[in-house]
Amino acid sequence: MPDHFQSVNLLYTLSGFVVGGLVGFTGVGGGALMTPILLLFFGVAPGTAVGTDLLYAAATKSGGTLVHAFNGNVDWKITRRLAAGSVPATIVSILLLWRLGGASQHAANGLITSALGLALLLTAIAILFRGATLGYIARHTDGLTDAQSRNLTVALGVFLGTLVTISSVGAGAIGMTVLLALYPRTPTVRLVGSDIAHAVPLTLVAGLGHWFMGGVDWNMLASLLIGSLPGIAVGSHLAARVPDRFLRPVLASVLAIVGAKLTI
Repeated sequence: MPDHFQSVNLLYTLSGFVVGGLVGFTGVGGGALMTPILLLFFGVAPGTAVGTDLLYAAATKSGGTLVHAFNGNVDWKITRRLAAGSVPATIVSILLLWRLGGASQHAANGLITSALGLALLLTAIAILFRGATLGYIARHTDGLTDAQSRNLTVALGVFLGTLVTISSVGAGAIGMTVLLALYPRTPTVRLVGSDIAHAVPLTLVAGLGHWFMGGVDWNMLASLLIGSLPGIAVGSHLAARVPDRFLRPVLASVLAIVGAKLTI
């Protein structure tokens, strides 16, 4: 463990627990919630907030992938297609951030903040208008050949790789909405498992890239994980008792407000 790992920060642990609980309730990726909290409430630098959250996501989603794979709920073909686009895009995005940071850290932080705001707005739209969005995409993807589905999935991977590397947000709500339209005959649970499995290499490669640029706080990461793991368990257990028709619009509205604040 790095030398600067020292002790658990209870405020970060509490934040991890709250975010983990909300993820369990809604299924929305933690980056859409955690990164804005680190930026707006704790004043963490944008690069550090994104880099730490990416490794946080890689750790938590590795466990989810194991469970889904054990239950046979991962379509590895879809996961490979997504990764074929996202991993190269992630490497290119890391190099872009590295070049920008070398020229001007202010420019790099500005790009991260703007991309985060855009990602939050897109996530809010994907949550709030999932039915309408699915219908629109389905009308334009009906009758696709396997080759066309493959190419569009790789293109989706490129988009997600770029967006997630710069903002740590987007792989969950946005990715799932498009996958549901591209693969309407695939059971939803297998698409969820495939999306989670794809998020592991994506967030790991992106997180390691941010680490090499000095953008990971290991003490913060450990503190967040200590809170988030039990939080996800509690949230998942209580999810059936929370009216989804109430919670999702509230969450989408919060993300939209935060996204607008970051982009203005």
